[in-house]
This record gives sequence, structure tokens and C-alpha cells, in this order.
Amino acid sequence: MALGSFDGLHIGHMAVINAARNIAAHTGATPVICTFSEHPMKVLTGKAPPALFTGSVRDEVFRETGVEVYRLDFKSIKDMEPREFFEEILVKTLNAKGVCCGFNYTFGKKGAGKDTDMEQFCREYGIIFSDSEAALLDGETVSSTRIRKALEDGNAELAARMLGRPFRFRQQVVDGDHRGRTWGIPTINQRYPEDLVVPRFGVYQSLCTIDGKNYTGATNIGVRPTVEEGEPVSIETNILDYEGDLYGKFVDVSLLRFIRPEQKFETFEALEEQIRSDLATIRKFAENDAW
Repeated sequence: MALGSFDGLHIGHMAVINAARNIAAHTGATPVICTFSEHPMKVLTGKAPPALFTGSVRDEVFRETGVEVYRLDFKSIKDMEPREFFEEILVKTLNAKGVCCGFNYTFGKKGAGKDTDMEQFCREYGIIFSDSEAALLDGETVSSTRIRKALEDGNAELAARMLGRPFRFRQQVVDGDHRGRTWGIPTINQRYPEDLVVPRFGVYQSLCTIDGKNYTGATNIGVRPTVEEGEPVSIETNILDYEGDLYGKFVDVSLLRFIRPEQKFETFEALEEQIRSDLATIRKFAENDAW
């Protein structure tokens, strides 16, 4: 059992999951990710931290680990004492042969149980225990909080290094104002996912996945101040070298590199000129990338 909320499934989380894989390989047991159907903070406070993935992307990222996922209802276990959780859930319900967690793992009522308690319980029951140390990147601990901060700063490249993959979302293509099409620069419009961490507003080099094929994109995330003040956060992407009707389809957009902050232009002509410059910059970057 790999235990945790795995709210991002970053490289630190993958160390815990890989430890479970290793134990399973040596014992003949099945590696399983044991997580929650709802973020614990949502249950405890009514508000969860901004998500690093949502919906179908979350499910897909978990599937890509190749490990089964067991989701606990946090409401039903949040008042269990640490030993009760260990014995009733991990031993009796899940028949754990090995337990893996991170160095800062807590469990039981009010998070009273620590990784050292889990190790002691496992020893009593003859269950293999593995405690993963903090994953470090550039000398600092990798965490979901640090990844959110990187995205909020526009540092998509650092976020990707910590996640082990680019930050990605999947949304349906909706109707827009068609202004880009009149300039010969058609874009797809998507609504920004609710509860997902909001990156720094601006233009990004992106990777757009359509029917399993990847295309370079220029993605603007923001409120389009040149068009109309007070708009909700939206996503507008010009997909380079793609022709086709995507209305109503779901398109994956992965953020690769921050190009420039969002800004308000005095005229639409100035906006068009800047967009063409952004596309040229992104195309040059894409020629040297190996995504």
C-alpha cells in the first residue's frame, strides 16, 4: 500500500509508489495506491488547496503509474485513532503486506499518527514498512505547495521538473468571438477548470494533444483585458500547423514555457502584432524542443 493524498502525483509521491512496487515485486503482493476520494482539507475546512490536476486528467495520471488505486472516504475514517485506522483499514480491510509512506505522512484523528507510529504498528504485525525521504530538486524539497507557487510565478518549466511531466488540463472547446480567425490566426477557446491552480496570467508555449497527436500551441491564460474588462479566467490557444473543427471536443493543453505576461493593448492592431511575434518566438523554441 502506497499511502497519501497524492495531490499532484509529483516526483516525491512517485518515490512512495515505486517503493510499493518494489515490495510487491519481492512478495508477490499487488501494489496499490491508497488515497482519498476527496481532499482531506475539503472535508475538514470546506476548502481544499488549488488542485494540480482535476477530473479525467487525474484519473489518467493515476492509470499511467500502472498501479491499482483504492480511494478511501475521508469522512468515514477521519475520527479513527491511528491504531484503529491501521488495524481496521490497512490490516482487516486491505490485507496490507507492505506499507509505504512519505517522511511527513500523518494519519488518524487530527493527524495524530506519524510515520514512526506506522513503522511501529507494521513491526508488531510483521508487515514490511518503507518510509521515503523528501525528494529534493535544486536543493529544496519537492511539494505540492512549491509546485503551485512555481505555476503562480509562471515558472512552468520548474513545475514540470517537480511533477515529472508538464502541468496539464483537459477542457472542452467552446465558441469564442472569432477575432483571431479574422486575422488568419484562429484559436480554440476553453473555460479554465474550476478548483485548478491558476498559473500566472500570460502567454505560454504549450503542447496540445488532439486524438493522440501532439501539436505546438501558443496559449493565453487570463482575462483578455484588451477585449473586455472583468471577464472570467479563460484559455485561448492558437495551435500551430493544425487545421480542423474542434468545437465540442476535449483538448489537452500542457504548459511548457512562459513567454510573456498578459497585457492590455491600446488597439487590436497592436494586439495582433504582438500575437504574431509570440507565435514566431514559440515556433523557434519548438524547433529546438524534444517533447
